[in-house]
Amino acid sequence: MITVALPKGRIADDTLKIFRQIFKSDFLFEDRKLIMEEGNFRFLAVRNQDIPTYVSNGAADIGVVGLDVLEEHKPDVLRLLDLGIGKCRICVGVRNEYELDYNNPGIKIATKMPNITREYFASKATPVKIIKLYGSIELAPLIGLADAIVDNVETGATMKQNGLKVAEVIMQSSAHLIANKNSYIIKRDEILSLYDKISAIL
Repeated sequence: MITVALPKGRIADDTLKIFRQIFKSDFLFEDRKLIMEEGNFRFLAVRNQDIPTYVSNGAADIGVVGLDVLEEHKPDVLRLLDLGIGKCRICVGVRNEYELDYNNPGIKIATKMPNITREYFASKATPVKIIKLYGSIELAPLIGLADAIVDNVETGATMKQNGLKVAEVIMQSSAHLIANKNSYIIKRDEILSLYDKISAIL
């Protein structure tokens, strides 16, 4: 059996659609259940940020997770395939009337992605003060908590509604199929078979 860790929400739905296409089976989580078994697969509904932990520790053989999460946490997993779903951009956002000054050594950035943020501003030789938030990040520049934010942006509607604009795009992100290194050795044939089937329909 192959255990697959899926993030809750839209990426899980899009991933299960791929499995439905391949295996012509239901692949549906029952109401509020976190584990589903179908044929030779067990699916776990997991918080997005926790997927690499489940996979790297062997609780799941493979997982589906955003590239932004992989770049933020740099987990010890194999990156197998870009699924091309769950696309978004990781952006620097500022108030509409504000321009980011990279010569200012005291820029305050609110984000849930401190590592990506630190690396990006380091590449511009700009030291920043990072304020770690877990949600409602767009609020921070509006009330003076931060000069800018770094967040994932799908359509930009949330930023726009809150008087913010995209100042820079740091990276493009989409959902990737990852594997536990030991699982890839022990269950290589099963994982590669699945890889081939997914590749064929993308």
